[in-house]
Amino acid sequence: MKKETILICSAHSDDFVLGAGGTITNYVQEGKRILVAVFSYGEKGLPWLQEKFAQKVRADETFEASDLLKCKVNFFSLKEGKFLEEYKEQKVDQDLLRLIEKEKPSKIFTHSSEDPHPDHRAVNKITLEVCDKSKHKPEIYIYSIWNPVSFKTGYPSLYVDVSKSFSKKMSALKTFKSQKIHVAYPLVILIWRALKDGFHIRKMFGEHFFRIR
Repeated sequence: MKKETILICSAHSDDFVLGAGGTITNYVQEGKRILVAVFSYGEKGLPWLQEKFAQKVRADETFEASDLLKCKVNFFSLKEGKFLEEYKEQKVDQDLLRLIEKEKPSKIFTHSSEDPHPDHRAVNKITLEVCDKSKHKPEIYIYSIWNPVSFKTGYPSLYVDVSKSFSKKMSALKTFKSQKIHVAYPLVILIWRALKDGFHIRKMFGEHFFRIR
């Protein structure tokens, strides 16, 4: 019997860990297969390196994190800040559509449309556009990165208990050494959010998603 497949759409190399690292670990332990689509190498995070070397550093860190979480990563190569301008030109929409129709994920997790980061909002838009074209209709969930509190979203909530997998999430984040993750994404926000989401389900740590389809 084919394993249930989950797809995570991630604008940059560390977003899937920040937004859903604990949930990924839980799903893997349940025997599910996790695929991650990373839309950009995020080479702007290493402006002192030539593009090809910056991409290699970011990719190596991502693969180290994915090995730790036991998920598979597919990289696209959109330029930061230009996702909406480039995704059709680079045929990322076709690549994503083929991935969805081949793998038939039961759930897709993508970025929130409320996120202030333009690349995150762009991934939300691209994901929904591609899913509209697909014959396969999975459940679609959104996760937050830079919007720790959702003000507009009125969709059903999914809270996941990550009390036992939070340490694995933190270990995966440490693989992104070039990003100095504690500076790029304040550790206090990460822990506060996990505690807040855990409180809703009376657990130590949680991750929160909204089902939008």
